[in-house]
This record gives sequence, structure tokens and C-alpha cells, in this order.
Amino acid sequence: MPTETAVIANITDQRYMASRMYGTFQIAACGEGEPFALTRITSRTAVMDYGDKRTLPLPISARDIAEDICREINSDAGEKSFLGVFVCAGEAPTEAELRSAQEKLDDFCRALVAAADREWERSHSFLFIHDLQRRAAKRLGVEKEWHYQARETEECPGCGERVKPGVAVCKSCHAILNREKALALGLMQPTPAADARPAALRAK
Repeated sequence: MPTETAVIANITDQRYMASRMYGTFQIAACGEGEPFALTRITSRTAVMDYGDKRTLPLPISARDIAEDICREINSDAGEKSFLGVFVCAGEAPTEAELRSAQEKLDDFCRALVAAADREWERSHSFLFIHDLQRRAAKRLGVEKEWHYQARETEECPGCGERVKPGVAVCKSCHAILNREKALALGLMQPTPAADARPAALRAK
């Protein structure tokens, strides 16, 4: 008798793991340029222990396991969250299933970006923007000031505010961070010593 199976489709580049008493499941992520990744789930048997040396084997269908895993992953980000995994009706996702999943994921990403916009307006702090919101912005292809992660910024020596590398003037304390760029943009006046230099040197 062939082993019963169910197939989980993942339309994101995030890999997931789910642990159960009857096994650990690795949910594959999409490779570059792939529209989805598939993970095949087989049926398992759990054991109920009555505590008096009696046990009862509990067969669990592959589809029940797959749906439980998808439910856990998708609900991990809060109310009405959807993180891009679903159980296929067959051996592979249909066009309708993929379209529905893409729409649900895009809707959730838009909600995440809107929440990040509100938080950024309130705090202007990268600390309150979480990775899921950054991934949502990336998926939607939207440019957001808060999308820059802390490692992509540097600290202003004047006030400690996180700023993008290469910024001419800190927007918080107005310290000059890049003298050449600030001069070129007319954000500061050249010093008399700079005026005394030859024109060829001043142009550099």
C-alpha cells in the first residue's frame, strides 16, 4: 500500500521549520527565479501514553499534518497573517491556488508596510521596524526610508542618530558629515583657507 502524502507549497524565499512529537519538518524555500518550492509530507503515527504502561498509536494523515504546519507558519505574524505557505489540492499548486496565495500574501504585505509607516511616523526609529516589515516592502518593491536596516546606517558623531552612509549633513543635529558633498550642495560656506587654494585643487 503506497504511503499517503500531501504537498506544501511555499511562494517565498523563507525557509521554515516545524517540530512535532512525531517528527521535525523542513519547509523548503524558493530558489532564485523560482515561483514556488514544494515539500512533500507523509503520514505519521503519534503515540498516546495513558500513564499506566498502556499506549495507543494514533495515525495522523499527511494532509492533517500539512494543514497544521501551514496554519502554524501563517498565523505566526499575528491576526490575519499569511506568510506564503499552503497545502496543494494535488501534487503541485494550480494556477488558481498560486494566484490566490500571491494575492493573500500581497494583501498582508501591504498591511505590514502600512503598520511600519505609522510606526516610523511616530518614532523615526529603526528599532521598531521588524524584519517582516522590511521583507514586505522588498516584496512589494516600495522604497521606504525605514527599509534601511541598522547595519546599512552609521552613527552621527554629533548626536548618535542613525544616518545613511555618505549623507552630507545630519538631519537631527545638522553636523557636517561629508565636507566635500556639503560644499558642493551649498550647505556650507568654504573657509578662507579653502578659498586660497588653487582653483584646480578647489574643484576636487
